[in-house]
Formats: sequence, structure tokens, C-alpha cells
Amino acid sequence: MHRDGAAVVSGGRPLRAPSTSKGLEKRLSDPTVISIDAMGGDFGPPVIVAGLAGEVEAWRAKGVRFLLHGDSAQIEAELARKPAARDLCEILHADKVIASDEKPAQAVRRGKGSSMWNAIEAIRDGKAQAAVSAGNSGALMAVSKLILRMAADLDRPAFVVSWPSTHGTTSVLDVGANIDCDASRLVEFAIMGAAFHRALTGKAAPSVGLLNVGEEEQKGHEEVREANQLLREGNFVADYRGFVEGTDLSSGVVDVVVTDGFTGNVALKTAEGTARFLGNELRGAFSASLLGRLGALIAQSSLRRFRARMQPDAGGPLLGLNGIVVKSHGGADARGFASAVRVAVDLAQSDYVSEIRRNLENLTAVLAEQSKATPAENTG
Repeated sequence: MHRDGAAVVSGGRPLRAPSTSKGLEKRLSDPTVISIDAMGGDFGPPVIVAGLAGEVEAWRAKGVRFLLHGDSAQIEAELARKPAARDLCEILHADKVIASDEKPAQAVRRGKGSSMWNAIEAIRDGKAQAAVSAGNSGALMAVSKLILRMAADLDRPAFVVSWPSTHGTTSVLDVGANIDCDASRLVEFAIMGAAFHRALTGKAAPSVGLLNVGEEEQKGHEEVREANQLLREGNFVADYRGFVEGTDLSSGVVDVVVTDGFTGNVALKTAEGTARFLGNELRGAFSASLLGRLGALIAQSSLRRFRARMQPDAGGPLLGLNGIVVKSHGGADARGFASAVRVAVDLAQSDYVSEIRRNLENLTAVLAEQSKATPAENTG
């Protein structure tokens, strides 16, 4: 037990009861408001506005409205080209943009007033229930953590994606927020990943696996082996299955796959590249002959579903924050950005934040009991 009464996860970091940032308990009634960093990503307003405009009827059906943060002239010009989305959007001008190559520390020091900063701040101030940005990943994580704080004094947020698998989807984290991870951080990812999967799917006890180069206990680097031991002995998640391999990401053998951000990001981009490669090869094969083109015409709806199924979601929520922040891929097209927004909407309209908070509170209680029991077990 930590001296201030907080339970301790491996590595000596205390895990305290969740704190609540200003405005976070405010629950907006209809509509659901999503805060958008309209200047983020490789393409900025043209792709972002097109992504919102492409699914206007879906947003209306779900009662969704948007706050668009960024250069008002650029955003207004794009909305003029896509007038269907205009009545769903409010533009909030921001003079500054956090650059794609800006270091997280610089973003924290100089980012106030930028489109990304203002988009996150809208959650804290109760003006929106979720935020989406395609901007600088490191900056988004640092700014979100500064403004929203962590849900239960966890160390850092983690990016998670819903990965297509033979049994539906597998939640995979981290996919880029934390390049270097010690054992205790991997355990935190397991806790957050299980809570995320439970909130989205309703599964009471999602199964969790730790990504490794093999299933044998002796394989992998020291941090992975230590995390495996902690998860086996600590009862941090209800259904821990041990090590899984890269082929298990799409096999559905577990509901949640935990790894460090370096490995997860490489795996994610490999999957995206493979999906594009297969799509291009299929197009080439179908266009090689008249019969092939006719077959493609007949099968076009099935081919579109196949392409969508092959690709992981374009939106990766940052788990562990006091609020919902979704990172869209920087190179996402309009359809990809819309996918990230859908993730934000689904989370905002679910019990996601409360579910994670409750599970972390439960974990705190369990760890406190274990800490009390340990000295007694060691006596005699």
C-alpha cells in the first residue's frame, strides 16, 4: 500500500481513485456534440468536411452535431462545397495549428489556442462529449492528458483499435501512443483494454492476451515476461490467456491483445498496407478481361464489404483519460475520417467512460486488499 492510502501497481506507481476534471460530469442532452480538430492530418479541412458531409443522414439519425475548430475561412469554404453538412456544424476559429512534426513538450508549451487544444478543451468545459483529431499523435496524447487528466492516476493513455477478426473484432492496444513500455504499463493496458471491449460489446469478461514472439513462457523480452507474470498472479483482468502471436490478431482467439506502441503501430500499418495491396490486386485481376470486369460489376457490393472488413478501424480512442478522445489516422481519406467520428459517436452515446471508471475503482479496491493481505501472508 502506498503511504497516502493508494494501491500500487508494479513499478511503484500509485493507483488512486479517479478524479473528475471541471465539467466532465456534465451530460449533454440531445444532440450529441463531437468536437473536431479541423486542421489536423495530412489534408485538413477538405477531407474532414467531406468525411462529415458523406454521412449526414447517419449523423442526423443519431442526433449528432459538430464543433469545428480551426481556420474559419478554410472551413467555411469547404462547407460551401458540401452544404449538406452546414446545418450540423458550428465553426470556432483558431489561429494556431500544432504541426505534424512538433514535439509533445512543445505542443504542451505552445499549443494553447490551437485547433487541437481547443477541440480537447471543449470536452473539459462540457461543450462536447468527445473529440476527434487526425493531427500529431504525440501532441494529441500530451495535450489530452494535460487538459483532461487520467481517469485513475494511470501514467499515460493508450491508443486502441478494433481489429477485424474471424469472430467479429479484437481490441488491440497500444498502437502508437507509448513506444517504450515497462511491465506495469502493459498491465495497465490490459485493464483499460478489457474495460473498453466490455463497454463496446457488453461481454462481461473479455479474454486478454499479451502479444509475444511465441506462446512459451520463456520467450520474449524481460518486460513482456514480467507483465505476463503480473497478469497471471495479480487477477487484474478476469480472463487472462497468456501470450498470443501475430497471427492471433485476426484469429479471434482473444478479445483484447496487449502490446507496446512500437509493435502495435507497426502491426497496424502492416495490416493497412496489406488491405490496400489485396484491394489493388483484386482490382487488377478483375480488370484484366471483359469477363473479369463483368464479374466485378456484379460483385461490387461484396467487394466493397470485403475491403471495409479487411481494414482496422480508422479511429483509435485514447484509453484512460477523463473523457473521449479519438485519433484518426493522419493520412485518412474522407471515409476513414468518418469512421473515426463514428467511433467517437458510439463511445459518447455509450457508458464507456463510466464503465472504465467503475472498473478502475474495482481494481483499486482489489489492489488495496492484496496490499493488506501481503504482510500477513509473509509473517510466520
